[in-house]
Amino acid sequence: MKTLYIDCGMGAAGDMLTAALLDLSPLKAAYVARLNALKIPGVTYELEKAVKCGITGSHMSVKVNGIEEDEHLHDHHHDDEHDHEHEHDHHHEHDHEHEHSHGGHSHTHTGMHAIEHIVWDLHLPEKVEKDVLAVYRIIAEAESQVHGQSMDQIHFHEVGTMDAVADVVAVSYLINNLKVDQIIASPVHVGSGTVKCAHGILPVPAPATALILKDMPIYSTDIRGELCTPTGAALLKHFVNRFDVMPTMSVSAIGYGMGKKDFPRANCVRLLLGETMEPAVAGQPEFHAPETAVQRTVIPSGKTPEDVVLELSCNVDDMTAEELGFAMERLFEAGASEVYTIAIGMKKNRPGTLLRVICSEKQKADLVKVIFKHTTTIGVREAVTYRNVLKREFETVETPYGPVRLKKVAGYDTEREKFEFDDLSRIAKEQNINLREARKIAEEAWRKTR
Repeated sequence: MKTLYIDCGMGAAGDMLTAALLDLSPLKAAYVARLNALKIPGVTYELEKAVKCGITGSHMSVKVNGIEEDEHLHDHHHDDEHDHEHEHDHHHEHDHEHEHSHGGHSHTHTGMHAIEHIVWDLHLPEKVEKDVLAVYRIIAEAESQVHGQSMDQIHFHEVGTMDAVADVVAVSYLINNLKVDQIIASPVHVGSGTVKCAHGILPVPAPATALILKDMPIYSTDIRGELCTPTGAALLKHFVNRFDVMPTMSVSAIGYGMGKKDFPRANCVRLLLGETMEPAVAGQPEFHAPETAVQRTVIPSGKTPEDVVLELSCNVDDMTAEELGFAMERLFEAGASEVYTIAIGMKKNRPGTLLRVICSEKQKADLVKVIFKHTTTIGVREAVTYRNVLKREFETVETPYGPVRLKKVAGYDTEREKFEFDDLSRIAKEQNINLREARKIAEEAWRKTR
């Protein structure tokens, strides 16, 4: 089972999770380019190398209109006193004007409705957009309880600014691209002491953060300061399937997302990506999930759980080609590995269409909902099947017009490579050339690196 494990031994913040997710991938530059291509108003992502306690990782710098403000650095300020009025990610002042200035910089309070419009205007994949808005609603619900106001009355301060939007969008986008079967996290270290905000001195974790962390395992040590931000807590609450000790797993990639401050302990979020079978080691708490179709299947010799996929199918005879095409787009956006149609003959001598979706067990529930929402079927079949796949890896080729990914596949006495269509298409559109010319540009850049 493809598993992402999050080590929250120094808490969690949006920018640290973003940096750790990027640090996992050999395609860091390409993903940063993709995030910048989203064109979040005024936002620029910059991934920087960082070293904490001798460990090398990454730090995500988010600049808004070219400025990286101190209160947006998520450096945790691990001291009892803070040197500015608002700590990162906090939005504790709601009874004053929606725009004011601190330290020479203007800050705007943004309501949930405005956040929704900002996110909608990014035209994100449907699943990513839903995740982003779900994370913000977690924060809004906590704020509404803390301040005794309805969600419509809540106005975000730091979380509502564009750099925080950038954090939530980046984490949601990168996690969706990982396509893991489960996410497990350690208990969350929240820090200790107090945090200073507009209302005065508050205990750590701050009230809204404490509400978000409700029902999640948390702990404190002698490290002074706020280690888990509201954004970090909300991201964990939304994406993590369970909190537990690390299971037995074969790790394929490790990512470190660094904060700004230096401490005796490495100030980072650590991610481990790999394959695991549940339950893990003896003595470790077991997780009894409902048995799935894949788990009920006896996997043939020579196959692994990664080779097992589901086929979801339905027959329709009353949808237009346009409607079917729209449904297929929504299924791909929701995470389907493959979607295709086959012309069939149905009862009453009607020509019809077989719609088939290939997916993992974890994606099944979401995809079945999409099928029912966007097609006219009243039933969806599922079947467990196996696949033989070539080993895939990506190389990023830097061209004068941005990065282009080169997919390389090998196995079964076969080797081949191909430039990613999406990257070639982007260059062709931006430079007003055809795909052949875009491919030639990529090939010339690749040859120069060999």
